[in-house]
Amino acid sequence: MNTALWTVQVLWGVFFSITGFGKILWYNPTLWNQALHEVPWLSGVPQNLSIFIGVCEFLGGVGLILPAITRVKPKLTPIAAIGLTLVMILAAVFHIARGEYNFLPINVVLGGVAAFIAYGRLFVRPIAPAWISSFRVFKGMAVLGALVLVDFAPVWYRLTHIY
Repeated sequence: MNTALWTVQVLWGVFFSITGFGKILWYNPTLWNQALHEVPWLSGVPQNLSIFIGVCEFLGGVGLILPAITRVKPKLTPIAAIGLTLVMILAAVFHIARGEYNFLPINVVLGGVAAFIAYGRLFVRPIAPAWISSFRVFKGMAVLGALVLVDFAPVWYRLTHIY
């Protein structure tokens, strides 16, 4: 069970940090206008709300991985998972209201797995907290650096090199 939880935590953490970072970059008017043409539901959401959703997804994605792997404040991991579950529930309600039922399976799977992570880390296999040490700080910085290399750099490159 612990292996399953770690696997989905890392996958969902990377996924939400990628999508969240992409939405945060929509503060740029050029990127926002490009996204309006590429994302079907975006015209129904104000730009500032989209950026706020991106911040929530980004922080939730980081929160799925960083507190658990460093064991510093590991209770933040299920809280991040609950927050991402709420974002997906609200996204599903939004798509139902717009009649965009083809997005519902995505919202159900993303929200369902986030709820599984929250339940697993709260009740089934919670992570014991540990004291802050220089090694844990270094590990946290390494994880953040890996997230930058794995997801932020390609997203930034794609969104900022508009032809």
